[in-house]
Amino acid sequence: MERDSMTFDVVIVGAGPSGLSAAIKLKQLAQQEDREISVCVLEKGSEVGAHILSGAVFEPRALNELFPDWANMGAPLDTPVKGDDILYMTSATSAIKVPNLFAPKTMHNDGNYIISLGNLCRWLAEQAESLGVEIFPGFAAQQPIIEEGRVAGVITGDMGVSRDNEQKDSFMPGMELRANVTLFAEGARGHLGKQLIREFELDKDSDPQHYGIGIKELWDIPAEQQEPGKVVHATGWPLAENGATGGAFLYHLQNGQVVVGLITDLNYENPFLSPFEEFQRMKHHPAFAKVLNGGKRVSYGARAIAKGGIQSLPKMAFPGGLLIGCDAGTLNFAKIKGSHTAMKSGMIAAEVVYAEAKKDWSTKSELPYASAFTDSWVWTELHQQRNFGPAIHKFGNLLGGAYAFIDLNIFNGKLPWTWRNTHADHDSLKPARTQKKIDYAKPDNKLSFDRLSSVFISNTNHEEDQPVHLKLADVTIPTGKNWEEYMEPAQRYCPAGVYEIIEEGDERRFQINAQNCVHCKTCDIKDPAQNITWVAPEGGGGPNYPNM
Repeated sequence: MERDSMTFDVVIVGAGPSGLSAAIKLKQLAQQEDREISVCVLEKGSEVGAHILSGAVFEPRALNELFPDWANMGAPLDTPVKGDDILYMTSATSAIKVPNLFAPKTMHNDGNYIISLGNLCRWLAEQAESLGVEIFPGFAAQQPIIEEGRVAGVITGDMGVSRDNEQKDSFMPGMELRANVTLFAEGARGHLGKQLIREFELDKDSDPQHYGIGIKELWDIPAEQQEPGKVVHATGWPLAENGATGGAFLYHLQNGQVVVGLITDLNYENPFLSPFEEFQRMKHHPAFAKVLNGGKRVSYGARAIAKGGIQSLPKMAFPGGLLIGCDAGTLNFAKIKGSHTAMKSGMIAAEVVYAEAKKDWSTKSELPYASAFTDSWVWTELHQQRNFGPAIHKFGNLLGGAYAFIDLNIFNGKLPWTWRNTHADHDSLKPARTQKKIDYAKPDNKLSFDRLSSVFISNTNHEEDQPVHLKLADVTIPTGKNWEEYMEPAQRYCPAGVYEIIEEGDERRFQINAQNCVHCKTCDIKDPAQNITWVAPEGGGGPNYPNM
């Protein structure tokens, strides 16, 4: 197929914190020396921020470096943290408040801000464009260009292709965007990052990556229930009741709004567990219900997070490019924060790439990113807190948290061992016949809701007549092997109602409602047969998150 082609010095896939920070830093470095460097950022969402979902309590360390005067520049950091509560929920009605003295120091949020990460990315995009970065929203990078063992850019997805792979009247072929260096900043479980890790064996010396699914809602609440700047984290019930780990959060924003969410670690064993339904249960706990009662839910979303830590980081450099941010897995799970580390990983990438630009792109081997990353505060931070996640997996939330207190508060992360993450999340499910069936209550439509009404307020939209972007390697597995062993868990772990088993007489049919997909990637991660592959749909499709 004949494709148009554009050439840049640097192409960046993904307009999230890491991608935009890399683009900005590149332009800043070039301006300081009066050099020209062309930078293009591709974003699959309909606009920058449309697909950005995070808690988010934001640590401004990297932003301070990127824009020291961000406060006067209008960065949307409007709600400083004014207090931390950490709860251990012992049942559906009770909770113990953990004294701050006994909480791992990583859970303290002095100097941090409660923000909408989507709005911060919109602001970063404005700064990038003012520096001359070209940003193309609505264009999904569909595949890398690999020539002679080296990444040479990406190809964007074709537009106007029917579900039957026929060209419609609106057909427009994807473009080749060629570059001296391509940075992949797609977020957790990026579909191109996944390909590149496999192609270049980037994870051969790493532990399997571990993930959680974060489900979040934005609420308007009554004035008397508002405490702007308050941060609440909780663990234990409801997940512990079903043998799972993870944690809940509730953050009070300005303007009478709160965000509430639940992160479920995707290494859970019971195939009957539904992270979505566990979140609905959680909101009925008095600690959350007292804030939400009488309020109105205004937005919903879900996204996988990469939480394996430094043990699970793949090699981030390969010929012609880098993996940065959560595409590699730089999130610090001990802090429940990844934006500052993602930004810094992008800024380090910019410095390494700019040094290459000054050599007129003469180096054809991989970039010296590893040493620059190891010399940075990101590596120091991740190494210090490397055993937090494995401790939770090994001992559970309560004892794991106690270990983290000793490790971090007393020994400052310098205990002379590193625990490993040895099992991938998709290997953790146990056969359904050996596990307790979980019967979830119907939603009350006041605090708890169903999937379809939730997807509706995520503003998710896909052109229905396009190829299904959730690919099955073997169409018989969902109603065969996965049904026999696990009662097909996709219908429960998906937070958007994408997957259904339809009973037709004595026959079962696996239905994929791809138009519901909120791009969380959980299916790509958790499917026990690794039969489902998530690829980018037509550009501009998916959720459109406001203020998330």
